[in-house]
Amino acid sequence: MVDFNDFKIEQKEAGTERPMFRLRILTATTVMLALALTACGKSKEDTLVVSSKGFAEQDILASAMKQLVEQDTNIKVTVRNNLKDNVLFEAFTKGDVDAFVDYTGTVLIQYLKQAPIYDAKKVYEEASKQLEAKYHWTLLSPIGFNDSYAMAIRQEDGEKYGINTTSQLAEQSDKFVFGSPQEFVDRPDGLPAVQKTYNMHFKEIKTFGFQLDYIALTKKQVDSIVVYTTDGRIPVNKIKVLEDDKHLFVPYDAVPMVKDEALKKHPELKDVLNKLAGKINEKQMQVLNSKVVNEHQNADEVAKAWLTEQGLLK
Repeated sequence: MVDFNDFKIEQKEAGTERPMFRLRILTATTVMLALALTACGKSKEDTLVVSSKGFAEQDILASAMKQLVEQDTNIKVTVRNNLKDNVLFEAFTKGDVDAFVDYTGTVLIQYLKQAPIYDAKKVYEEASKQLEAKYHWTLLSPIGFNDSYAMAIRQEDGEKYGINTTSQLAEQSDKFVFGSPQEFVDRPDGLPAVQKTYNMHFKEIKTFGFQLDYIALTKKQVDSIVVYTTDGRIPVNKIKVLEDDKHLFVPYDAVPMVKDEALKKHPELKDVLNKLAGKINEKQMQVLNSKVVNEHQNADEVAKAWLTEQGLLK
């Protein structure tokens, strides 16, 4: 089974900070951000500090939290952008951030240093229990989508060969050329794990630099790649995300995190933020991300339009 947490090396989508493979590296910039955040001190009585990791999906969700809270309560929300995982983790353990949307797999493996779990419900339950016990933070209800990893092919090939799952791809993998950065090909928990778990035998394996995977797929230089399931480039490039039917990849369900101190001070936050529960699936998040990534719409406006469509904004 694959946790992929160490495999996340910083790869940006065009026009956004949405990373493809995210390696948790502290840079000088993020250190400065952390120091600046710490210098701000704890939030005021009626102010909530919400954080975003600085890519499209995170910016949309942070804005949705802000708009919802400010409409339904008397709390003023401040959004801190571009906080990478290590900096964000330090900020929330020090109490400098009150709430943000994170991912269950990240919480379990990156923050809590636990072994990977491959059942979504169990990941959520274990992460929730340990986060509360160790850091006094509460995981609210999942938003509805899993931003994990998946094998992908062109939609036209999915229709041509009747492929919807990774197992079905494996059955016809000798017709497909797979492509990815060399890192994924070399890692035991990367392509070798896919090959072993699914008995995958690609016709050919090609490697290339980061950010070239979608280009290679659409130009038919390769026939299959590995993707994030909510990537905004998926719908515009007519890519089919395949079901990970053998649960190879760790679940990364999006879920709001709120520190207990903030919930104690503002108990109404729980019900307000849980209005987001189950509201967005992977395909819907792809579309929202695409509006920011490909159409260059403002994340605040995308969040506002979506909240209004859902009947959550008046």
